[in-house]
Amino acid sequence: MNNTVAFYTLGCKLNFSETSTIARQMMDAGFEKAEFQDGAAVYVVNTCSVTDHADRKCRKVVKEAKRYNPEARVVIVGCYAQLKPKEISEIPGVNMVLGAAEKFNLIEHLKMLKPEEGTLVKNADIKETRNFVPGYSFGDRTRTFLKVQDGCNYFCTFCTIPLARGFSRSASIEETLEQAKEVAAGGAKEVVLTGVNLGDFGKLQKESFADLIHELDKIDGIERYRISSIEPNLLNNEIIDFVARSQKFLPHFHIPLQSGSNKILKLMRRRYQRELYAERVSFIREKMPDACIGVDVIVGFPGESDDDFMDTYEFLKSLDVSYLHVFPYSERPNTKAILMDDVVPGVKRAERADMLRILSEKKRRAFYEQQLGKNARILFEAEENKGRMFGFTENYVKVSTDYDPLMVNEVVEARLTGIGPEGDMHAELFQESLKH
Repeated sequence: MNNTVAFYTLGCKLNFSETSTIARQMMDAGFEKAEFQDGAAVYVVNTCSVTDHADRKCRKVVKEAKRYNPEARVVIVGCYAQLKPKEISEIPGVNMVLGAAEKFNLIEHLKMLKPEEGTLVKNADIKETRNFVPGYSFGDRTRTFLKVQDGCNYFCTFCTIPLARGFSRSASIEETLEQAKEVAAGGAKEVVLTGVNLGDFGKLQKESFADLIHELDKIDGIERYRISSIEPNLLNNEIIDFVARSQKFLPHFHIPLQSGSNKILKLMRRRYQRELYAERVSFIREKMPDACIGVDVIVGFPGESDDDFMDTYEFLKSLDVSYLHVFPYSERPNTKAILMDDVVPGVKRAERADMLRILSEKKRRAFYEQQLGKNARILFEAEENKGRMFGFTENYVKVSTDYDPLMVNEVVEARLTGIGPEGDMHAELFQESLKH
């Protein structure tokens, strides 16, 4: 059997960074990376448990892998693999299931694999997962996802992430800077800082996330940083002030809210009330009027009455935010919420999600309209779609223009001129910035 390996990643930015880390380990061990459809000898599927239908998605990817190579060895890793190893081991075609503590030792486990003996499952208790394994994505996208933190100590009542990834942990600032320098040496223009609970960075080392971004800002070779998602109680004024002053950290924040009802926030065991969230948004707007602010919201949580939902709706309507990521509540085994009374019917969850998605489109449209006529710096990506290419401004406005291979992974200056039929922005590119 040849030594080719193909990867498929489901879920978050953190998963993409970890898939790339596993890929580099396998390349160093002599494997050759292949495209998914090339019929690789080994397929590695990095799974997610946050999105709905994890089982269905995993089965479909495994089926496709076996279609391209019936003899392939299929390995399942990631959050779903940690939470439901037995369920995955029963999927036809799966040869190995590796939990959170084992996935970065995949090469050693492959040596132990004997397909005739059935599916190999290595899944230690999540409490044993203490090590932080750094990583970053590379070569897959224009932006690089730099993993700086893992795990979570919060145990919100709806969430299985602590059960899938373990307690909060990170490397030291010094070790993280070494990873960032590797990214810079690879030519990345933009780095997205990723983790499960970013603001908890450095807790064990008596360091802080604010300390980290001050040091990252000094690294030569990286032009732009984005902070992926950060809890409102950990997004302090020091961080906001620093981003407002920095030439590299971009005016783009994604801040989970989950509910605009203090009653529901308490049931969720969130560590703030909506008043604090509003203060954070107000302070960002004061320091960075054009900042993009995204919000995560869960609707249909147990106990959420019509009045509670409208409380959330009106709160979000009043907030000066740019877009919403809306999730209907989904039951997760081994969480506190699954035992709660006053379950909201699925139809009502869907209706509430639709209402907030419509509100999100209005928010995004209003935010884009505020940017019309302004100058921006756009980093263009590699993908081509019907002769067009796409990029993002510093404040996360999506811009499309005619495809030009010389603009891939280049920062181009432009004036934002209009909103296209697909909702993306059109721009007039300044000729001086097009001199390649």
